[in-house]
Amino acid sequence: MESLPKTTRIARCALLDIEGTVADVRFVYDVMFPFVREHLREFLQDHWNSPSIQSGLSLLAIDAGFKPDNIPWKAQRGPSDLQAPEQAIDQVVLAVGRLMDRDSKTTGLKSLQGLVWESGFRSGKLRAEVFADVVPALERWKKAGVELRIYSSGSILAQKLFFAHTTVGDLTPFFSGNYDTTIGSKKEPESYLKIAEDLRLSPTQVIFFTDVLGEIQAARSAQMQVIACVRPNNAPLPKDFDGPTIESFDQVELLASPTRNH
Repeated sequence: MESLPKTTRIARCALLDIEGTVADVRFVYDVMFPFVREHLREFLQDHWNSPSIQSGLSLLAIDAGFKPDNIPWKAQRGPSDLQAPEQAIDQVVLAVGRLMDRDSKTTGLKSLQGLVWESGFRSGKLRAEVFADVVPALERWKKAGVELRIYSSGSILAQKLFFAHTTVGDLTPFFSGNYDTTIGSKKEPESYLKIAEDLRLSPTQVIFFTDVLGEIQAARSAQMQVIACVRPNNAPLPKDFDGPTIESFDQVELLASPTRNH
């Protein structure tokens, strides 16, 4: 495993994962996920008929593997004929709980989680925490002319809320774009090619920071630069991992490449 005491990389864009990269995975699993379990029922009761909830429920049905004529939170007499809300809510809470137990990264689940987190962040009940080295790095890299974007399995809504409501203030001005699983799985090379295409850059001009081996391998296959983040509470990388690793963003200086080459 190649440790980087200090390195300088040239890139037009830094693409950042969230959990295990800019934030402790334990914050996500010990604070954000339990918040959904605790507040989902009340949130559904208050917002059941909103278009965003109903859209999320349609995607959730796909995530949970239900056929269109057998969705348990809809009555069987017609596609838009909902059951009594309490029965429907029971079924949604059950489906969400099962997907969360499997640590599912599916789009419908992430959509509903994002909506619940939105209520928590806006009410002040939730405040996101990032590692101490994150803000200084974002400041350095942006000043150097490197574009900063996020790619996370959490919904784009959840990403923006996370960075807008941190314990160190609103960090959203640092970022010029966000990607989630609507562009593709983080473990598929095609997703990174799509991101590079959206950036109008060669993949080699993008540097991706993450802690997950499958994501590292996918981004590498797409010819992106990749640095693995070894943070507290992260799952360990294989002993024979042969890529560059860091324990802090303090170890990385980024410089903007002079041309876009795309």
